[in-house]
Amino acid sequence: MTTQSIYYPTLTKAIWQTPSLLRSIMLAVTGAVLLTIAAKAQIPFYPVPMTMQTFVVLCIGLAYGPVLGVSTVLLYLAAGAAGLPVFSGTPKKGIGLLYMTGPTGGYLIGFVISAAVTGWLAEKGWDRKALTTFFAMLIGNVVIYVTGLLWLGSVLGWDKPIFAWGAEPFLLGDLFKIVLAMIVMPAAWKVVKK
Repeated sequence: MTTQSIYYPTLTKAIWQTPSLLRSIMLAVTGAVLLTIAAKAQIPFYPVPMTMQTFVVLCIGLAYGPVLGVSTVLLYLAAGAAGLPVFSGTPKKGIGLLYMTGPTGGYLIGFVISAAVTGWLAEKGWDRKALTTFFAMLIGNVVIYVTGLLWLGSVLGWDKPIFAWGAEPFLLGDLFKIVLAMIVMPAAWKVVKK
């Protein structure tokens, strides 16, 4: 007896059904631009201003799937490594590899892994209903936090309040983004299915 995994097409595959290199390039570039805009735009929020960067990373994973999602985030990181000021706080806080190996480097690594994880969950159909979207976004956020905090602790030292610095101020904002995704992703699927 063989068990076969059910595969669900991602949102972008449902919208743009003919796969091509041009399609992939256009989506990756669009996603990298959206990541840059999301990193730069700060929304007043409590207790710290919020960017929509993690929301965009996770939604790229959900909408694009694991391969194109990871490729898109890697394109964004390559632009940053090349010295383009695409990250939050750049160029003020540094650019290029210097910025990427600084205290926030682990979160950038987490972006890649979380795009893969949320993309894989989307291929299991987790982006189609509010509750499963909630869990997909939660898992993606946990991946970002784990890699980010591990890196932050390694760079700054584990004797520092790493969780208080690297996670606590952002939890409420991330909950807001998860709720937003719970609304956006299933609504997008309803539009596509009509």
